[in-house]
Amino acid sequence: MEVKLVARTLDLVELFAQERRPMPLTELAQGLGAPMSSCLALVRTLVGRGYLYEVRRRGGYYPTPRLAAMCALIQDGDPWLERLRPRLAALRDATGETAMLGKIQDGAVVFLDVAESAQPVHYAPRPGARRPLHTSSVAKAILARMAPAERETVLAGVSYTRYTPRTLDGRVALLEELRATEARGWAANVGESVADLTGLAVALDLAGEWYAFCVAGPTHRVWEEREAHVRSLLDAAGAARQWSER
Repeated sequence: MEVKLVARTLDLVELFAQERRPMPLTELAQGLGAPMSSCLALVRTLVGRGYLYEVRRRGGYYPTPRLAAMCALIQDGDPWLERLRPRLAALRDATGETAMLGKIQDGAVVFLDVAESAQPVHYAPRPGARRPLHTSSVAKAILARMAPAERETVLAGVSYTRYTPRTLDGRVALLEELRATEARGWAANVGESVADLTGLAVALDLAGEWYAFCVAGPTHRVWEEREAHVRSLLDAAGAARQWSER
């Protein structure tokens, strides 16, 4: 269950990230789908705490560097991401595709970090993006390594919504795919969530918690080079595992 005020505050941050320009109160209220009075109270609070400022009188509001500075301080204390980020960048460079670190959280896959491909046409999710379990190569890689009881708990709420003709159409199909994933040691999503998009993933156990490295991009590139990409994924996972065991 979402807390309305928290959700609206995060929506405001995401709106600025999307628009990347100062916005007047009326536009902010429209963008948030919120009453003007509620938006004004939120903006005044953030201005008072130093997170927003008015660029000029009636010229709109914009975030101050305080937000970025606080996020940087928080990120510096992350137990895994700072150490895994060089591995993620190396994986992107080795494959030429966008590389991601993900895990299963609250019934979905969440991308914890993203190293974006430099190719003109590429997959470009943001850190924090969430994806359905039954279409995600990250989820398949992790689910295939879980104990049966834990897997059953995770899959209890899956709705198996169809996004493309290739989306797995139910629990039986997903379990069959997980058996194949476990046997070969890597997972794939070939056009199951977005047509012409393919993701490949390898699970990674870090201190008893499952994560996965993933690369994704246009199917004609990623699937044709899958053997090389899987080797790169396995190398990245092996290197990360050695570091975590030190």
